[in-house]
Amino acid sequence: MSKVSPNPVRPLPAGLQKVAIEELNEVPSRVESDIAALREWLQRQPHLCSCVADQFLLSFLRGSKFSLEKAKQKIDRFYSLQAVIPEIFNEHRLADDPQVLEIIRMGVILRIPLDKDDTGPAVTIIRACSYDLSKFKFQDIIRVGSMFGEIMMLEDDNASVSGYLEIMDMSGVTGANLFALQPQLLSKFSAYADEAMPTRQRGIHFINAPKAFETGFKSLLGWFPAKIKERVSVSSDPEAIFESVPKKYLPAEYGGTKGTIRDITDNMEAKLASYRSYFEESQHFGTNEKLREEPTNLGQKESHFGMDGSFRQLIID
Repeated sequence: MSKVSPNPVRPLPAGLQKVAIEELNEVPSRVESDIAALREWLQRQPHLCSCVADQFLLSFLRGSKFSLEKAKQKIDRFYSLQAVIPEIFNEHRLADDPQVLEIIRMGVILRIPLDKDDTGPAVTIIRACSYDLSKFKFQDIIRVGSMFGEIMMLEDDNASVSGYLEIMDMSGVTGANLFALQPQLLSKFSAYADEAMPTRQRGIHFINAPKAFETGFKSLLGWFPAKIKERVSVSSDPEAIFESVPKKYLPAEYGGTKGTIRDITDNMEAKLASYRSYFEESQHFGTNEKLREEPTNLGQKESHFGMDGSFRQLIID
């Protein structure tokens, strides 16, 4: 069990609290007891070593619409499925890892802050072609994305209540970029995000996609879970981003007025540094299947991962 002490949860802004009550079945007066019940269950699981901070547990309750049983299942999956993707969840997943810091500074992944009274989904821009293919593998990019995905679930109330959007900027995409995407790894991580992460995927919008990309993109879609395919849109119009994200939130490079990409990456690097101890301890979080008292409930019919935790090949359309 994690040694991290529980921390009081943040009160939600009024707008998000209304959404949480109406859409997530949140009952503010019961939140504390719901968190306590989930923590008590975790403490009785010999096979699970988990973070037990209040905000961490609350994110899983919200991600399960306050079904305690679903929250238990999702936390179990969160840790057990990480072991199936060692390319991402490994010793490089640290706040001071040089490779992680270099990827942040290149601006491959941009977390876009929203106004406090905004009740919309959190926004991340991924600049798919802004890294050196000879120096980094796609798994290195996903690793950094997974780290900020966890930071997002721990402290971004828009993400935990309203979900999140991903804007995939395909400017400059080439065949080499598509080849480097490691589609099976992308499929594994997409399934992990869908089954184990408590934040809800609300859409993936590809922008600046050249016409030549359409055929390759359709093939790539075959690797995604069906639920995620339904949330995907593709556009070659550079202004398509404004349909999903107001200009006031975007950096100058995207026609917005909220600073620059460098401002965003500087803030992200500082934010990651504040989570140094969390990611150090996360190296010890996980499951020990030898100590599991009950069979895993990752059934073949409901999971992309088999009973033994191995990834099942998806059928390409």
